[in-house]
Amino acid sequence: MDTPFPYSQYVTGKNFVGRKSDVTLLGNLISQGEHVCIYEPPKTGKTSLIQQTLYTMRVQGKAFAVGQFSALNIRTPEEFLLRMGSTLIRMTASAPSEYAALVDKYFKGTHFVFDRQAYAESGQVLSLDWDLDKEDVLAMLRFPYMLAQDRGDRLILIVDEFHCVSLMDDPDVILRPMDAIMKAERELGRTQFSFILCASAVNAMKAIFEASLLFHRRVERVRLSAIDELEITDHVHKGFLSSGKVIARDLLQGACRLFKGHPWYINHFAALCDSMSRGYIMEPVLVDALDCLLAVHEPRFTACVGGLTTFQVSLLRATVDGVTRFSASDVIRKYGLHSSANVKRVKDALMKKEVLQFDAADNPSFLDPLFEYWLKKYYFEIKEG
Repeated sequence: MDTPFPYSQYVTGKNFVGRKSDVTLLGNLISQGEHVCIYEPPKTGKTSLIQQTLYTMRVQGKAFAVGQFSALNIRTPEEFLLRMGSTLIRMTASAPSEYAALVDKYFKGTHFVFDRQAYAESGQVLSLDWDLDKEDVLAMLRFPYMLAQDRGDRLILIVDEFHCVSLMDDPDVILRPMDAIMKAERELGRTQFSFILCASAVNAMKAIFEASLLFHRRVERVRLSAIDELEITDHVHKGFLSSGKVIARDLLQGACRLFKGHPWYINHFAALCDSMSRGYIMEPVLVDALDCLLAVHEPRFTACVGGLTTFQVSLLRATVDGVTRFSASDVIRKYGLHSSANVKRVKDALMKKEVLQFDAADNPSFLDPLFEYWLKKYYFEIKEG
């Protein structure tokens, strides 16, 4: 169904709001053969940015082939490499004989095979006939570079939820050789292939790309720019007008500010307002729509706080109160945080749970603006001043 407020899928074209500079940056990096990582909180527009960039590149006449897979349900190096290889093979071939030829050409001497029985039973285009070894890993990670060079065109592989690699028993089985091959291929001047590594687990991706020594200057991070408040307000206002609704701009701007420019929440909220109103949208409609949105997400929020320790809840309260120096003695006493060593443990735990993130100056912020609002109003019951 056509709607002015899509929130169940990524958006492009007229529904893509702001972030024009992000599109230009990502397109330039891919065109130059750079590898890219994008890690931002869930539903903030990562896929929309990628798809809008690819659309723009096609309009500009740039030729490339794109493949995509998710690492969300992957927990072993074997699964990761098989899915990666299968995606690449399906990008460039379309028949069993072509699959077999590619596997024979690029994986001879490895344990990767095209198993006709497995293909007939489940459509599996790549299999392992023995335990994975180091040479298998290297062969697969070199595969896209060799494939792009032989084809003579640009290949782009999007890996969603890449942070799940860190959940493997030994992530370095994948990460270290991937880093080494990126370096080696760059030195050889092979720039026809690019990874776009995405994830919604911000802190887990920071551990891979910032805290470790891997991928330095080999993978460029593209950050999602904040969407201008007036721009997204204008976009939503036009959406209401297109469905015959009118709303005061100051009310709409206040709602967009509450969600801190989060496009998914704003679109879902606007869609609720649209479905609950006729003609002029008054403030009570916005209040009811916000209650409906909270009702959808409250089970997730209550499950989150239910899994926190007392110290972790106390640090969240301090964050809500605007505290930044958690290790200060007066803060530790006021919020019952026990000690500065305990503060560090609590901060680490909240980052692992993807509740808070900390910037370079160690200032905290919530990854989910609606969760922050729910904490303030319903969990801590803080009255608005």
